[in-house]
Amino acid sequence: MGARSHCPARFHHAENINDLISSAGFGGDIGLLSIDIDGNDYWIWEAIVTVRPIICICEYNAVFGDVHPICAPYDSSFDRTKAHHSNLYFGVSIAALHWLAARKGYRFVGTNSAGNNAFFVREDYAKQFVDSSLLHIQALPSFFRESRDELGQLNYIGGMERLKHVSALSVVNVETGEAMRLGDLESVYSKEWLEYMMGAATD
Repeated sequence: MGARSHCPARFHHAENINDLISSAGFGGDIGLLSIDIDGNDYWIWEAIVTVRPIICICEYNAVFGDVHPICAPYDSSFDRTKAHHSNLYFGVSIAALHWLAARKGYRFVGTNSAGNNAFFVREDYAKQFVDSSLLHIQALPSFFRESRDELGQLNYIGGMERLKHVSALSVVNVETGEAMRLGDLESVYSKEWLEYMMGAATD
């Protein structure tokens, strides 16, 4: 059984998420939890304790790369478009989700082909999902283009170009709690991701 709420995303805060889930009638073990709110995804999953989903799907922001465990600082009133006109500054890196998942007792089992949703299975069920056919599990960078210019019009920038537009904005290392500018990080993309992005750019 999966938990699904119809409350507008602006009402989902780390401070009230457990009450929202409980008031919807859910608690303890559930089958599936999907977190996709274009902003505080990391902080919401970190805060959830009232349910223990077997499978968790969480949105990640591939613009933040796959090297550093970083995310946008918590803001209960976060709005993706207001945070930056490009719509590229939000959410969490796949590396930060890996770290959080391990703390919560989940195993990473892959991403969707679009490169924006990651899938995790609770360790006590992981053996039923993870076998020899999944020996080369990896996260994928995103290939879709939904960025906007300062007038709010789609400008379709992609690949590494997206990072330049939000490089001056702040992110938090979830392991250390340290805040820094995204552009001050030495590299946010692994060799594998760079190869993927370069290949997509030449297709």
